[in-house]
Amino acid sequence: MALASGEAATEVQIADLIQASLKGRRPLPEVEEVRMVGEWLRQWLDGKPDLAEGTRASYDGHIRKYLIPHLGRIRLDRLQARHVEAMFAAVEEANVHVLECRESSDPQVRRSVRGGAAGDLSTDRAPDPGHVAQRVVGRGPLPGPTGVVNIASHVRLPSCPRKRPLVWTTGRVRQWEKDGTVPGEVMVWTPEQTRTFLTHARRYTWLFPMFHLIALKCLRRGEAVGLPWGNTRLVDGRIDIRVRVVQLAWETITSTPKSTVGRRTITLDSDTIKILRGWKRFQNEARLQAGKNWNRTGLVFTRQDGTGWHPGQVSDWFCRIAKAAGLPPITLHGLRHGAASLALAAGTDVKVVSAEQGHATTHFTQDTYQTVYPDVAKAAAEATAALLRGTPISAG
Repeated sequence: MALASGEAATEVQIADLIQASLKGRRPLPEVEEVRMVGEWLRQWLDGKPDLAEGTRASYDGHIRKYLIPHLGRIRLDRLQARHVEAMFAAVEEANVHVLECRESSDPQVRRSVRGGAAGDLSTDRAPDPGHVAQRVVGRGPLPGPTGVVNIASHVRLPSCPRKRPLVWTTGRVRQWEKDGTVPGEVMVWTPEQTRTFLTHARRYTWLFPMFHLIALKCLRRGEAVGLPWGNTRLVDGRIDIRVRVVQLAWETITSTPKSTVGRRTITLDSDTIKILRGWKRFQNEARLQAGKNWNRTGLVFTRQDGTGWHPGQVSDWFCRIAKAAGLPPITLHGLRHGAASLALAAGTDVKVVSAEQGHATTHFTQDTYQTVYPDVAKAAAEATAALLRGTPISAG
């Protein structure tokens, strides 16, 4: 649930936090035990010494920015569904205000909301409102003003569509070149555009192998930055994803993937193996030339002195290279999205793509990426129609 630096909180992430803090809480038997929601949340977080630093920072930010301002002064035994609904409504209203100010023609108005929205309530999926409600206040019963009740079942939250990737088609690129319109929040390149980027990126010797691996094998930024040679087996063409670098503000920490599916093994194609072998030889030569000045990090992708890349720097360089190549904008994470779309368009089994992406289910992978490329959908439609051509139509 940890957020990257500058990323807004989502409805589901805030809901997860409330659920985690209240899950399994028994009814309060004594009046003197009654606490305020804010106090309980703080004590709950302090009592979680084993949380990963990134997760702790995310929880702390949600508590400070959303939960305490809206719910903190309510007694825990009096927390009701309407309180949670009011919190989401207030944050959504603030977001609308921020977006309106950003579009203002007055520079002073735009500056007044610099720093981002109050907290984006959009979600990455469209869950059943009742399910979200359960996550908001915990699955167990909570003490209410009229006895022990489960207020989760009464929370009403709007369902939001999943943010599916959109491809930069010719028409969308033409509109973007005309007025700068970016049609979706998650954009991916066509195969041709990705090739253009990688061709241009070859000029940047210390970055190209990393971008190639992300574009072909769906690595997350932190996974690529933190990848050690010890987990990269070029002989049998496999990479074990066991480490990631997490960015907290500008500081970074190294940790393990949060979930079991995140700890995975990906299989390399022959072109990627060739590129990584060439890169390893180049890196070894640089290490020998640097001598004592080389930092022995053991990382696959390093800068000229052997130190690892900062995730933010990698994203900055990605945007610079894409702009220099004259390509429409996507994020570095969009390159990962594009890798999944390319694999599915090439006919790769969705189970393989899902496993290499680190997704929990194939349904999520297929629902998110399967229809990204219009030409693939067109080919499928023509193939279906071709089955009927020449097929005799039975009478009556």
